[in-house]
Amino acid sequence: MSPVLAGILQLLALVVALGLSYRPLGDYMAKVYSSEKHYTPEKWIYKAIGANPNVEMRWPAYLRGVLAFSAVSVLFLYLLQRVQGALPGSLGFVSIDPDQAFNTAASFVANTNWQSYYGEQAMGHVVQTGGLAVQNFVSAAVGMAVAVALVRGFARSRSGELGNFWSDLVRGVVRILLPISVVGALVLVATGAIQNFSGIHEVGQFTGGSQQWNGGAVASQEVIKELGTNGGGYFNANSAHPFENPNGLSNLFEVYLILVIPFALTRTFGRMVGSLKQGYAILGTMGVIWLGFTALMMWTEFAGRGPAFEIAGGAMEGKETRFGIGASAIFSVATTLTSTGAVNSFHSSNTGFGGGINLLGMQLGEIAPGGVGSGLYGMLIMAVIAVFIAGLMVGRTPEYLGKKIGTREIKFAACYILITPALVLCFTAASFVLDTPAHSMTNSGAHGFSEILYAYTSGANNNGSAFAGLNADTQWFNSTIGIAMLLGRFLPMVFVLALAGSLAEQTPVPETAGTLRTEKPLFTGLLVGTIVIITGLTYFPALALGPLAEGLAA
Repeated sequence: MSPVLAGILQLLALVVALGLSYRPLGDYMAKVYSSEKHYTPEKWIYKAIGANPNVEMRWPAYLRGVLAFSAVSVLFLYLLQRVQGALPGSLGFVSIDPDQAFNTAASFVANTNWQSYYGEQAMGHVVQTGGLAVQNFVSAAVGMAVAVALVRGFARSRSGELGNFWSDLVRGVVRILLPISVVGALVLVATGAIQNFSGIHEVGQFTGGSQQWNGGAVASQEVIKELGTNGGGYFNANSAHPFENPNGLSNLFEVYLILVIPFALTRTFGRMVGSLKQGYAILGTMGVIWLGFTALMMWTEFAGRGPAFEIAGGAMEGKETRFGIGASAIFSVATTLTSTGAVNSFHSSNTGFGGGINLLGMQLGEIAPGGVGSGLYGMLIMAVIAVFIAGLMVGRTPEYLGKKIGTREIKFAACYILITPALVLCFTAASFVLDTPAHSMTNSGAHGFSEILYAYTSGANNNGSAFAGLNADTQWFNSTIGIAMLLGRFLPMVFVLALAGSLAEQTPVPETAGTLRTEKPLFTGLLVGTIVIITGLTYFPALALGPLAEGLAA
């Protein structure tokens, strides 16, 4: 079987698996977030944290819950790393330095999982399992809660109430993420991923010494790393490491875990607003972009020129032979179009255009299908912008799902889409103006520029993957990327929840003959065009200096 055909068949199998999961999972999540019943373990949690899950919150109160919980999480994870050397199960590793501890705490709480350290050489069992893995669950649940709050903003009227943050957070973990993770961890163990609490072992004897390997609760952390679109690996090689991702079957399953909740949330959205067709329109937009990017990535990685490319059957540099080009292309697009950041290949070794595709996927806002929760609310913000543009073209007040998109709403949406580009471009520019940051670049020229642009794009968009040619373990990059991750995660949430509150206060507008039919393919096309044009206008100059220049020079 040719490598191209193998890649296409894997993509088809993935589409079928996602299609079979779409309806039951989407409907189940809608029931979870609409239920008035609290399970006994959930009641214990509410009592422990002193929260009343039955109190409805307006958007300022909901936002305070998000920020307070996240601030405590950052502090807890920071302190856990700083005292690691005194903890049992530390495997003899010392405590983490302050700048790196801050970067890691910000990273995992912001659902980014950017890693400027070697996992198997820095973090013991307690920090990995009790700190990082826990944040993989709750940071994902925070994103889902904010998305559901925005959906309620569209679904409710004349109230301004968006639900209860603590209830949404706990239900997301207990009823959705934990059950799927238990089953998923068993699947990964069955495919060969390790799951233990063993120490460091010396393996074999080589010229100049032996090699050391860590054990760890890898399968349980790997499953929520992908399912929660987190991305932080137990080992530095991430999902290219055979202990995390042993073979082609586990690789395909991990891609499925990355995509299943973000895609299924469009069904949840349609169910909660009372129109499944609206959910299908959002699904169609996400699907078109995802399939388009996957096809482009496979083409550019298979179509490399030169004898080395022809002998290897494509751009095999930086890719695991047990996965090949097709599976690596599918994985890299899935991880950069979501906020996952996991890697099974070396993104810096992609062709010039391949690296540009990964960059552009993050710069779209990671909305196709995006992270758990963040992908849905990001796409709905873009839908509001698209409706506004359509209203300008026909000269009438724009409406979406029966809600008027006025001056207040469009200001919130505009602020949302401007935050991340401002962080990415300003920090990238500062890194080239100052002397010290440039010394961390392994490469010069267009590829070196792409290394730093990729780092801040990944951090501010809460992705976490890297070109990996950049030495990011410096005070400058640990601090600035940490700031970019926190601001890139929580500032947009402010405007999402403010928009949700504004929509929930409105009286529904009756549909008329002039109302834009947002469930039709025409709107899907308009939405895709809006996303591409806004991203292109924002990032094209930067992309032209990096991956485009490198690709054209190849």
